[in-house]
Amino acid sequence: MPKLRVAVLGATGAVGQELVRLLDSHPWFSLAVLVASDRSVGRRYGEVVDWRSPGFPPRAASGLLIEPLGRQPEVDLVLSALDSAVAGPAELELARAGYPVVSNSSVHRMDPDVPLVIPEVNASHLDALRAAPGAGGGFIVTNPNCSTIGLVLALKPLWDRFGVSQVQVATMQAISGAGLDGVSAGMISDNVLPHIPGEEEKLETEPRKILGRWEGAFLPAALAVSAACHRVAVLDGHLEAVSVKLMSSATADEVVDAFESFRASPEVAALPSSPPFPVQLHRRPDRPQPRLDRGAGRGMTVSVGRVRECSVLDWKFTALSHNLVRGAAGAALLNAELLVARGEVRPSFGAGVGG
Repeated sequence: MPKLRVAVLGATGAVGQELVRLLDSHPWFSLAVLVASDRSVGRRYGEVVDWRSPGFPPRAASGLLIEPLGRQPEVDLVLSALDSAVAGPAELELARAGYPVVSNSSVHRMDPDVPLVIPEVNASHLDALRAAPGAGGGFIVTNPNCSTIGLVLALKPLWDRFGVSQVQVATMQAISGAGLDGVSAGMISDNVLPHIPGEEEKLETEPRKILGRWEGAFLPAALAVSAACHRVAVLDGHLEAVSVKLMSSATADEVVDAFESFRASPEVAALPSSPPFPVQLHRRPDRPQPRLDRGAGRGMTVSVGRVRECSVLDWKFTALSHNLVRGAAGAALLNAELLVARGEVRPSFGAGVGG
């Protein structure tokens, strides 16, 4: 199969840069179009991007000219890393023009007709695309908030085995989650920021949609989540302290086995960006740690550790995920791969799309 042509919107931001990096030499996708702010339009990506990953921007991407938002690109798939302030109408316009849009933005996540997907958790929610096809054949699929992805992937083994009714989570979130210029050194040095605007609300609502059911409409799960979110002086990697109330009793060995035996479905496991282990359990009491474990599974694995009884709920544990990879760019890319595997994205898809 020839590679599908892909556009990245918001290509100079933190998530956009990570998408550009992950798309370099991807077996299914060819990066064809880069879109960024008006001040960068018409200039080569390598000249305008403030590259924050090690090394240099990929050579193929560096030579691409930045195109403006609002133009219909000659691509088969759009990956959006746009800021929420502009993502809403821009993504809708592209979907209505016939493009498949995979978005990292929060704007459309809770829309009643938009799937909010973690492939290892709720791939079946993509059935909504065929039940209510978008005008012009295009659609939007979203990945969750970076903290939500780490939390829900860690909950999924327990959800499947025992059921979960209540969750309390306190996050310690990396500074890269605030974007390239989101937190100054003066603010975060010798400090913890106890408020991240909008973060707790996302963490308390998104898991209910993801763990719920699609039955002609998205029916939220009967799950209560209480979240407290903090920004800490870590570059990459969101750490979460989680306590859960199970719907059926479980021993320590059973909880550990649920984590250790969890695997993605064969459909998802076969995708290029899928890690060997979506959830990996650490038995040492000092793990996981961001610096040591955020790169597990090329950044796509959620690391879990410190599993122990909770005196308030039932069980508690620590979960770690790479916020830019598993929590953002890698999540969008895995969703795009799943859409291709299911035949939802094809060459020359949609009105005005070139091959």
